[in-house]
Amino acid sequence: MVRPWRSTGGIRVRTSATATVIVALVLALASVIFVVLQRHQLEASLTDVARQQASDVAAQVVREGSAVDLVGGGGDQSLIQIVDASGSVVAASGSVAGEPPVVDLRPGSGQVLVVAGAKLPIGDGEDFVVVAEGVSGPDGPVVVLAAQSLETVHESTSIVGRLLLIGYPLILLLVALTLYWLTGRALAPVEAIRRRVAGIDGTATLSARVPVPRGRDEIARLAETMNAMLTRLQAGAEAQRRFVGDASHELRSPLATIRAAHEIQSLHPESGDWVSASAEVLSELDRVDRLVADLLLLARADEHGLALRMRDVDLDDLVRSDVARLARTGQPEVRFSAPPVRVFGDAHHLARALRNLTDNAQRHARTEVEVLLSRNGATAHIDVLDDGPGIAVDERERVFERFVRLDDSRARDSGGTGLGLPIARQIARAHGGELIVDDDHGRTRFRLTVPISDSDRNQHR
Repeated sequence: MVRPWRSTGGIRVRTSATATVIVALVLALASVIFVVLQRHQLEASLTDVARQQASDVAAQVVREGSAVDLVGGGGDQSLIQIVDASGSVVAASGSVAGEPPVVDLRPGSGQVLVVAGAKLPIGDGEDFVVVAEGVSGPDGPVVVLAAQSLETVHESTSIVGRLLLIGYPLILLLVALTLYWLTGRALAPVEAIRRRVAGIDGTATLSARVPVPRGRDEIARLAETMNAMLTRLQAGAEAQRRFVGDASHELRSPLATIRAAHEIQSLHPESGDWVSASAEVLSELDRVDRLVADLLLLARADEHGLALRMRDVDLDDLVRSDVARLARTGQPEVRFSAPPVRVFGDAHHLARALRNLTDNAQRHARTEVEVLLSRNGATAHIDVLDDGPGIAVDERERVFERFVRLDDSRARDSGGTGLGLPIARQIARAHGGELIVDDDHGRTRFRLTVPISDSDRNQHR
């Protein structure tokens, strides 16, 4: 079993560690680049200094000749030499007085050569950058050598490197702790959502909702999605409770009637009317059979969808057959219009949907039921109208919910099971059509739409 805190901590640790590793790599690369750039900049600065020294001495040689006094020039970190055409040093700064040329560079007049990292015979063997500039003076062509020690460059680079080595782990530690804290803050709403959802352990707590953090980020959208899901679960659970309660009621009523009839006949066998009792029992059994069949149909449709045996179906034949069935009952008056219309569908299910609609209309009609078949482009319409009390606008979608009946009485003589209209809509939608209810000049109208078959469409082109 994974503990909640361990799961959340794992995400925090993994996120912080990953981000810290990335920062470490970036910092390491940035540090190397910084050190290299700093060293290059310092070397460039010393090279410029050497160039300037060589240029100044060259200008002095042009004016005064090669016998220039350089004893006071240079220092511990720099040197200057003037070398004639024969390779002899004719003038030098004090640090290299009496020494041969420090480098063997012979640029022509007006040329400048630069050598970095040269080992010179002064100091402790450190590297120098040397600038050699050729110049023509009154005594002939000479070469001015100016050198600057790179010791300061090495020392500065070493200091920066040590500082980076000390600061690098400290910065990474600070980054890791900051990321860990920020990740915890970011995951706090997720943990609050998890705790709230973990506390929802039954239908009684489905009304709870997870807290929605401020802002419009991903976590806020997650919380809103969770709340929407909980709303759907609550509605589904409530619908399931109503479904179970209504189904139990619908089954209990005929079973109670059957039990009562048998108990009466058992207690008074000599005075009972077995013919009437048997008829009553068979009627109630028919109701149970229809209810169970409807429940099974809806259960299968919910799980796998309706299994349809598709073929060309003449809707006008279905309408005429069902109208004839209604007419045999005698009440109410039935009128119809059924021009030839063919659709591609399941004849059995379409007949069942039509029967559910006409039975509903017959149950609520005062004097008349009208069934109208028509076509509109590629769609067939079956309109079932009755002159009953009508359905309020805000109740028109509720009639398609299971076990919903708008009549007050739950007696079998005045109300159906509340499954006929949901089944009819399920059948219509399975055929790619729809079932709606509206008002037609004071009469209630249920309109069933089904797509026209290809053969019928081609025939009417």
